[in-house]
Amino acid sequence: MCGLIGIVVGKKYKRDELEKVKSLFTQVLIEHEERGKEATGVAAVWPDSSYILKKAPIAASTFVQSKGYLEFLKKIDSNVSIILGHTRKPTKGDLWNMDNNHPIIAGDIVGVHNGTIKNDDHLFSSEKLTRQAEVDSEIIFSILNEIKFDEHSESFAHSIQDATKKLTGSFTTLSVNLKYPEKILLLKYNQPMSYHYSKSLETLFFTSKYLFLRKAFGRSVITEALPSRTGYMFNLSSNSVPRGEPCMKFPIDSGNGS
Repeated sequence: MCGLIGIVVGKKYKRDELEKVKSLFTQVLIEHEERGKEATGVAAVWPDSSYILKKAPIAASTFVQSKGYLEFLKKIDSNVSIILGHTRKPTKGDLWNMDNNHPIIAGDIVGVHNGTIKNDDHLFSSEKLTRQAEVDSEIIFSILNEIKFDEHSESFAHSIQDATKKLTGSFTTLSVNLKYPEKILLLKYNQPMSYHYSKSLETLFFTSKYLFLRKAFGRSVITEALPSRTGYMFNLSSNSVPRGEPCMKFPIDSGNGS
C-alpha cells in the first residue's frame, strides 16, 4: 500500500493561487503518510519538458520539513504543468537506493505506482529492457517508455492495453511522458484513486485518499472515485473535451487471469 498524488495545472497561477496549491500539495503528502512511511518523493514537470525530483527514505511529515523539499517548493513557479507525489510502503527494493523510491524515471517517463508487480524480473528479461533498480514498479514505466505516444490514436490505447496484460499483480499509476509534459496518464487496476477538478484553480487533483478531496474542497466533492480496470489520459490544454474530463478512456486488464 502506497500513496499517490497528482496535480495537473490548466492555467498560469496568480501568486495566491500558487501558494494555495503548494499548501494543498504539502497537506496531502502528510495525509498520505499512513499509506506508506518508509519513503517520500515528489516531482514537478514544466511545459518545456524540464523537471525536478526530490525523494528520501523518510516519512512525509519529516520530508516536508527537509531542506530538499523546501527547495523543491521554491522552484515551483506559476508555469508548472504537473506535480507528482508518493509515499512508499515498500514491497521490493532497498529504501537507501534512491532509484527504488518514487517518482521513478524510466527513459522519458516519470511515474508513481501503488500496488505490487509479481513478474517484473521475468518481464525485464523477456522484453530486453534495461533495469536501473530492484523495485518492481520500474517495469511498468519501462514498458510505457517503449510505447509511441499519441493521445488521439486507437493504436496508443491498444498498446497500453497490451502492456498491462503483461503485468501480473495490482497497480494504479500516474505518469508523465516528458515529451508531452502537459498530459498525465492514469492506469487504475484494483488500487484506489479519486480525482477532483477545481474550476477556480483550473486544476485537477488526484489522490489515493478520497477523504482528502472532501476535506480540501468541501461539498463540491460528492464522489469522484474512478472506476477500476480503466486507463485515462487527461490534458487540460485540450479544447476537445470539457475541462477536467479525460480526453481518452479505455479498458485495461492484467495478466492475472481474472
